Amino acid sequence: MSDNVKIGLIQATNDVHGDEPVQVHKEKAIEKHIKLVREAKTKGAQIICLQEIFYGPYFCSEQNTKWYDAAEEIPNGPTTKLFQDLAKELEVVIVLPIYEVEGISTYYNTAAVIDADGSYLGKYRKQHIPHVGVGNEGCGFWEKFYFKPGNLGYPVFDTAFAKIGVYICYDRHFPEGARILGLKGAEIVFNPSATVAGLSEYLWKLEQPAHAVANGYYLGAINRVGVEAPWNMGEFYGQSYLVDPRGNFVATASRDKDEVIIGEMNKKMIREVRDTWQFYRDRRPETYEDMTALLP
Repeated sequence: MSDNVKIGLIQATNDVHGDEPVQVHKEKAIEKHIKLVREAKTKGAQIICLQEIFYGPYFCSEQNTKWYDAAEEIPNGPTTKLFQDLAKELEVVIVLPIYEVEGISTYYNTAAVIDADGSYLGKYRKQHIPHVGVGNEGCGFWEKFYFKPGNLGYPVFDTAFAKIGVYICYDRHFPEGARILGLKGAEIVFNPSATVAGLSEYLWKLEQPAHAVANGYYLGAINRVGVEAPWNMGEFYGQSYLVDPRGNFVATASRDKDEVIIGEMNKKMIREVRDTWQFYRDRRPETYEDMTALLP
């Protein structure tokens, strides 16, 4: 396995008005993202990550049971199977963030991980679920209406090209899971997101480089772009990026365009950084008991 791996990050607008049927959203977005995945492959990408719930709008702007129809089983749903075929054809690893249903009506914000031979490796379910308004009438991050908190822990997936972890959107504000992914051997962590300008934009290029430095891995942050009607809750400001274990930005996308960005990760750098900064060696887990207590 080579020390150098090409990473592809895909950011895109949602091109369908929110009042349209769920199936229209899914069909148009899936068609668009298949083309973008193929573009990433032509640019040399070996591991490709899409944005949070890529096949539609950020419907958590409202509370409407209509959007439950967007959820699928993983891995037995049609979208996972479609992208398994695509991964096998292109010989790429795909991180596929979609809306998951388990059983009759238990819903999760999930990312499936598909290996370069098309095999399904497993899934990560978003752990931290926000439920806050953002100032516009009727709009907010109403995620507790749609998602149950994740219950699968923080898995790391050993793919054809690298060991990868996933951390979805709001998760990025919590360093505990980011550390666990590193302890489990992640060489790169992906954070597919749907984030609008305003309160937290200044954190976008602050928190995740800090995770990369503190844990000695690469981090790929993906954000969608544009303003989504009819909610118009704010501008999804793009600027997806790949950052290395020293906190350097390897590649950064535009603020407002559909884009495939390619950056290279170097596993030798991971080893060099971890040998220099022995954060894992010098941990004191026996002193951290209060972190798992219900304080305050």
